[in-house]
Amino acid sequence: MTGPISRNRLLGSLEEAASWPGADQGTVVTLATVLVAARADAEGSRYFRDLSERKPADATVQALAGFFQVRSGHDVTAAIAKLDQAATMDVGLPHYFRGLALVGLLPGGGPSGAGHAAADASKRADQAIADLEFVLAARDHFPVALLRAAYQGLARAYLLLGRQQQADEALRRSGLGPAATDRTPVFTSFSVTTRDGMRLSAPRILSPAADVHVCLSYDFGDFAFIQTGAGVVAIDAGTSPDRVRAAMADLGPANHAPISHLILTHAHFDHIGGSEAMRGPGTKVIASAGFPAEAERQRHSSIPFDYLIGTGASPASDVRPDRLISERTSLVIGGTEFVLIPVRGGETPGALMVYLPASGLLFAGDVMMPYVGVPFDAEGSPEGLLDAMRYIRELAPRQLIHGHTTLTENFTIEALAGLEPALTELREFALARIGENMTLPHILDLAYLPALLRDHPTAVVPYLVGRDCFIARLYHQRAGYWQPDGQGLDERSPEEKAAALDLLAGGKPEAFVTAAAALADQGDVALALEVLTPGLLRHPGSRELAELRQAVLIRLMEERQFWDPFGFEVYAELTGAQLSPVG
Repeated sequence: MTGPISRNRLLGSLEEAASWPGADQGTVVTLATVLVAARADAEGSRYFRDLSERKPADATVQALAGFFQVRSGHDVTAAIAKLDQAATMDVGLPHYFRGLALVGLLPGGGPSGAGHAAADASKRADQAIADLEFVLAARDHFPVALLRAAYQGLARAYLLLGRQQQADEALRRSGLGPAATDRTPVFTSFSVTTRDGMRLSAPRILSPAADVHVCLSYDFGDFAFIQTGAGVVAIDAGTSPDRVRAAMADLGPANHAPISHLILTHAHFDHIGGSEAMRGPGTKVIASAGFPAEAERQRHSSIPFDYLIGTGASPASDVRPDRLISERTSLVIGGTEFVLIPVRGGETPGALMVYLPASGLLFAGDVMMPYVGVPFDAEGSPEGLLDAMRYIRELAPRQLIHGHTTLTENFTIEALAGLEPALTELREFALARIGENMTLPHILDLAYLPALLRDHPTAVVPYLVGRDCFIARLYHQRAGYWQPDGQGLDERSPEEKAAALDLLAGGKPEAFVTAAAALADQGDVALALEVLTPGLLRHPGSRELAELRQAVLIRLMEERQFWDPFGFEVYAELTGAQLSPVG
C-alpha cells in the first residue's frame, strides 16, 4: 500500500477548517496535536508550510511550520530559524512549539559527550528549557492539554544536561511514567488510573461569579456550590463521596455553611454518586419529574468499564428527590434566585438546567453532551439536543457551566451560535443519506463540514468532536438490525470470525503480525487492532501479537487524547495504561 486504507475524517476536516480566514487558534492547535498523534509529520510540514505562506502574520502558524519541518527532518537549520522568527512575533504558543521541536532534536539517554555536536545539543536543551519553563510559569494562559508535553519535554532536556533531580520532578508532573522522554509528545488533559478512574483535567476550582464555586475534574463529573443567605446550594454530586469531600476541603471556609439544597441535573451515576457527602439532616434534594424513571433504568444497567469510575469510588445509586420539577420554576433561596428548567436534552429525557439570573450562569448538566447519550448505552436524542440548544440560545445566558470540564471549556455560549445551525444542517444531511440506504461507515466517511462554520470559528472543534456520534446515534435509532449490504443477517461470534481469518493466515500467528504491523505503519491503526484481536483469539500465546496489540492500543489512545475522553478511556483500560493528572 502507498497510503492508509481508511480516511482520517477528523484530520481532513481540521485541515480544511484551519485554512479558513479567521480560523480559531484552538482549531489550528487541535490540528497540530492530531497530526503528531497520527505520526503525520511530513504531511504537517507540507500543510503548515503552505498555510504559513498564506498567513505570514500568524505567529502560531509560522511556529507550526517550523515545528513540523523539524519533526520531518527537512533542513533543520532553516526550520529553527522559522521558530526563532515566530517567537519574536508573539509570546506563548511559538515558544511552546519551539521548545518541543528543540527537545525532539536532542539525543536520548542522558548527558552528551564532548565536541561540537554536544555543544549544539546543550545549547538546544538550554533554549528548550527556557521556552518550556516560560510556558509552565504562564500555565493559566495555555490549555491544560498542552502542559503534559511541556513537562515531558523538560524532563528530556534536563536529562541531557545531567540535571537528574529536575528531570525526575518533571517526569512526575507529566504523569507519564519513566519511559516518557522517549515517547511522542502526549497532548492530553485526561488522566486515568485504576483507583481514581477517569478525570478530564487537573482538579481546580472555577469561580465564574461571586459566591459560585465550580469543582472541575475532582471527579469524572463536575459539581458546584453556590453560597446564599440561607446556606449552600449544591448542583450535582459527582461519582463518589470522597471526591466531593476533597473538593470541599480545598474550598475551605468558603463552603462551611450547611448544604440546604442539592439540585441534580439528571440521574447518571457521575452526577448523583457522591450525594452522601452533600446531604445533611435538612438538605432538600431537587430533580426533574423525569428523574425517577431514569434512575430506575440506571439501577438495572451496569458500567462496562472499570476505569470510568475507578476502584476507589463508592457511588450512591438510590437517591430519592424530595421535590420533582415538571415545568419552569423560580426558587429563591437566601436571596438568590434559581430558575429550574426541565428539558429533554441530548443525553437523558429527564434533564434539569439551573439558571442564575443575577450572574447570568446556566448550569446545563449534560444536555449538550456531544456523544448524544452515553455511547455504550441505548439513550440520547439528537432532536433533544437541538431543542435544548434552541432553548439556551433564546435564554441567552452569560456563561454555560456543563457537567464535565472539557464541555465547559469548549462548548461555550459563543460556540453555540454556530454549533446549533451546524448540527441542524448535519441532521438533515444524515437523514437524507440514511433514507438512501447508505451504510453508517460510508456516511461518516463523507466527513460533512457545513460551510456556515466559516463564520463561527469557535464552533468548529465542538462540531467535529460531536459529528460522528451525532450521526451514529441518528443512524442506530432509525436503521434496522439488517442492513442493505447484508450486514446483520447472519451474525457470527468473534471466535468464529477469528477461525475463518486464521484459514487465510495459514494458521500462523506471524501472518497476523505482518498484516497488523503493515497497517499500523501506514496509519491504519484501528484496522491493525481489527487484525490483532482475532489473531490473539486464535493464538493467545503469541508474544509478538500481544506486544504489537499493546503498541497499537497506545497509538489509539494518542489519537483520541485531545478530544474523545470515552474512547481514550476504553483504549486505556484495554491496554492497562495508567496516566496521572498533569502537574
